[in-house]
Amino acid sequence: MGICGLVSCISSTSFEIQPVDFGNENVVHYDDNNINENQCVIGSVFSQQGNKGINQDSAILYQGYGVENGVFGGVFDGHGKNGQVVSKFVMNKLPSLLLKYILSLPKITSPKQNFELVDEESVKSKNFNKWKDAYLSSFKVMDRDIKSLEKLDCSCSGTTAVVAIRQDDDLIIANLGDSRAVLGRKTEEGVIEAVQLTTDLKPSLPSEAERIRNCDGRVLALKEEPHIQRVWLPHEDVPGLAMSRAFGDFMLKNYGVISKPDVSYHHISPNDQFLVLATDGVWDVLSNDQVVSIVCAANNAAAAAEAVVQASLDAWEQKFPNSKRDDSTVICLFLQ
Repeated sequence: MGICGLVSCISSTSFEIQPVDFGNENVVHYDDNNINENQCVIGSVFSQQGNKGINQDSAILYQGYGVENGVFGGVFDGHGKNGQVVSKFVMNKLPSLLLKYILSLPKITSPKQNFELVDEESVKSKNFNKWKDAYLSSFKVMDRDIKSLEKLDCSCSGTTAVVAIRQDDDLIIANLGDSRAVLGRKTEEGVIEAVQLTTDLKPSLPSEAERIRNCDGRVLALKEEPHIQRVWLPHEDVPGLAMSRAFGDFMLKNYGVISKPDVSYHHISPNDQFLVLATDGVWDVLSNDQVVSIVCAANNAAAAAEAVVQASLDAWEQKFPNSKRDDSTVICLFLQ
């Protein structure tokens, strides 16, 4: 059975988000107490366990983040023996960690011009560098906190992260690993097209492979799965990580696997309809265009995430009937 969002509370003293069941759920949909009671649901979050074992995905959709219409969306795909613990730990800690930085920063301001005439580069004001620094600093601290967890071995366990923060018409995205952010944008013809906003950070990317090899790590695929490049220690055939960036995975941190995210900025225009954040259990079987079409066909915002997850389950059965299905987790954030 899949998991929809649940209500959580936040401690004003620590800024730490605490799910009502103390983190046992994989997904949280949190509404800040300061938002208008009449404000409509802006999105949905849904997670479905695969058949490899316990669901290691976690996700949070946090409405009222930073400013009244601010939003935090984050999807975290755990892996390894303790991946489910790491992903939930990051889900619980990262929003509050970022909020401490963000609340002290001036917001990104856009030129007072028609959005069609504004070049995206001109919108990236000097303030964007401060947002980027907040992400980079928070991710660095997050990885350090994971390493310091007592009695939790994260040498070969970790999690990816794709995070989107909306403040007014500004969207700031951080990506770590192979989860993905895709935008649904209306064209001049009135068709909703898919625009991928992140790059899947895998060892198969030449720039990622170069960094790993420069650090004496190895990048190669197994004979039984030649399409999947993995990261290995210099002289041992372990651990075989299928992504090039992640929280945790400390066995490989000296060999090119890093916790530094790619950070990007997008100015939300009236044509931008919704944002989808999802783990690779979705993208392994559905294209960007398929996901966008499914969201468009959903009855409402609350049903969109579950519709995408269900479509991914059906696609797994068709494409890989003899393979174990991965966990699938989706956030759909509507922008208009």
